[in-house]
Amino acid sequence: MRKAILAALTSVAIGATAIVATSSPANAASDYYLAMTEQSSNRVMVWNRNTSWTDANLRWQFTPGTTTGAWANLSDVKFRDTASHGMIALVAASGGKAAIVQVKSGSKKATTANILWQATPGGNPHAIERIPGNGSVVVASSNGYLTLYSPSNANKPSTLAKVQTISFKGAHGALYDPTHKFLWAIGEGRLTPFKISGSGRSTRLSAKNGYISLGTYKNSAGKTVPNLGHDLQPSYTNKDTLFITHTSGVYSVNTWSFRMLKESGTTRVKAYVNQRGGERAWIRGDNKGSRPWASPTVQFFNSAGKATTTKSRSGARFYKVRIWTTAFE
Repeated sequence: MRKAILAALTSVAIGATAIVATSSPANAASDYYLAMTEQSSNRVMVWNRNTSWTDANLRWQFTPGTTTGAWANLSDVKFRDTASHGMIALVAASGGKAAIVQVKSGSKKATTANILWQATPGGNPHAIERIPGNGSVVVASSNGYLTLYSPSNANKPSTLAKVQTISFKGAHGALYDPTHKFLWAIGEGRLTPFKISGSGRSTRLSAKNGYISLGTYKNSAGKTVPNLGHDLQPSYTNKDTLFITHTSGVYSVNTWSFRMLKESGTTRVKAYVNQRGGERAWIRGDNKGSRPWASPTVQFFNSAGKATTTKSRSGARFYKVRIWTTAFE
């Protein structure tokens, strides 16, 4: 079956008929937590979905202690579980940094003192992911490359070192797929599954199985250009589905058939997630101020994709929203 899947992976245009089906749990907003990268104060901020988003109600936060330099504009966060350090936060900043932060039980705040590993891949990092078991970390930089860091000891993040740089135009997202054991990456015009081989410092990524086309659009000059991928997230209601956003909208992707289904034609969606109860949420750039790609508002949707409510924080510039979970799918 796996060989058949790999053989089937070719360039799939978004105009093709989609056959993705997603499950539909209850639509009611349940009691769960969301993490946001907030670029005005430059923090990762975690709140209960149903509380007021005030500092007093923060469940957890990470601050690098600066809004400038290599830590400027936190651009991604993911939470993962490790055998040696428990829960960790993977963070990336457009200024150039990427790091692993320990999430200590009972502690509501982390700083650079809690960093287990950091590097400066540069090139406007937009996403970060960790390969479980292997311990390697992948950073996607929008200037056009993926950087792979691998450890000499998988249980010691401090032993991570750069082992591979892969050209990948417009790299914006990276996500490990435990079902197929791929590392998915999204960028300009394509969503690509990378094969992972080796271990330790011999770990390598290879894109030998084709890619899924993101299609094209006409820019303001009337020129036809590739859609630029923005976000790449799992569905927590269907492990065979990914959610992606790009220039022309929001799509779900079936990881077996590699078909895409348009969820929304709304543009400027920078982050899109769904929760196990079925609720979905996005952040859409509002084209305002010095960070037009961000917004003070998170829009919520029911499991059918119908808009329901919004939540905002005055003065905030949210860029990414994530479900507070260590699960990959």
